[in-house]
Amino acid sequence: MSKTGPITGMTRRGLLGSVAAASAMVSAPAIRSAAAQANRRIVVRDPGGPYTPGFTAAFYEPFKKATGIEVVGVVGQHDPVSYIKSMVEARNYVWDGALLNQASHDVLMDPKTGLFLEEHRSSPGGIPEKYVTPTFMPVLALQTVLAFRSDAFSGKSGPASWADFWNVKDFPGRRSLRKHPQDTLEQALLADGVPADKLYPLDLDRAFKSLDRLKKDVQIWWTGGAQTSQLLKTREVDLCPTWNARAQAAIDEGAPAKIVWNQGLLGTEGFCILKGGPKADLVREFVAFTRDPERQAVYTKYLSYGPVHPDAYKYIDAERAKALPTSPENLKTAIQIDTKYWGEAKDRVLERFNTWLLG
Repeated sequence: MSKTGPITGMTRRGLLGSVAAASAMVSAPAIRSAAAQANRRIVVRDPGGPYTPGFTAAFYEPFKKATGIEVVGVVGQHDPVSYIKSMVEARNYVWDGALLNQASHDVLMDPKTGLFLEEHRSSPGGIPEKYVTPTFMPVLALQTVLAFRSDAFSGKSGPASWADFWNVKDFPGRRSLRKHPQDTLEQALLADGVPADKLYPLDLDRAFKSLDRLKKDVQIWWTGGAQTSQLLKTREVDLCPTWNARAQAAIDEGAPAKIVWNQGLLGTEGFCILKGGPKADLVREFVAFTRDPERQAVYTKYLSYGPVHPDAYKYIDAERAKALPTSPENLKTAIQIDTKYWGEAKDRVLERFNTWLLG
């Protein structure tokens, strides 16, 4: 007897095959859609904390609305250089781009150790050209500043320079320094009277002699920015070099702290493209988007670092501008860090610094 159905003439096997084919046809667009969505998604490293809401409001969400490209910010290592090198060498791209300070960028672009970043191919778009390289488009700037507790100097003037920080006789109090040579050695030389325009290349012998004079008066060697905010809030220290946003965080949370902008050490951070990544062109679109001054103004509501596009200050409240490191007043005495020096000297100087700490 035939197993053919009475109406269609289709066998059971044929019917099942048709159902499977129909299911495949229905699901195929969904699969393609999911793949297409994944291909319109980039993952970038950022430091987390206040960066996350600031960059989400300023860049991630507006960029997706404008282009359909989703940007996922993930918290990465404090110093991501080794991690980025391993990703590029293995061609295993956990990140497509990364927010880097310019010193880390310069290490990754050292021809002697390899080139690990791609060109962004964007014009500066109004950002001062002194901050821009073919592989680095800055999005913010910060200053390493001297912060102090005003209640420790009640009725008298507080410190106003790195020389004052080194002057424990006239400016007594518990002190902290960063457990890292970058910034710390510059501060030691400025305290010893080296003019800002003669700072680089660093005179290491003179810097360590200057540190010798202060070493016994340093109660805490800090290793992270959040630690400095806590030290100032709890008054574990009275004077502390730190990044300006970390000092501002302590102030915003009620600490009677003050920021000394004089001789602040200026650094920049920007999004960079990992070399050889499959979504480099999407990251290029994103990097170009971050140049917009109005967008840069948005993150300053969340994060006390400064926009690098001068026109951003047209969109920033005047009172808020006073707390930002790139406002014209706070830039007057800032000293730009020589990241090319640190890109070349970091390893050998860090080794000497760690040996000095143990001595």
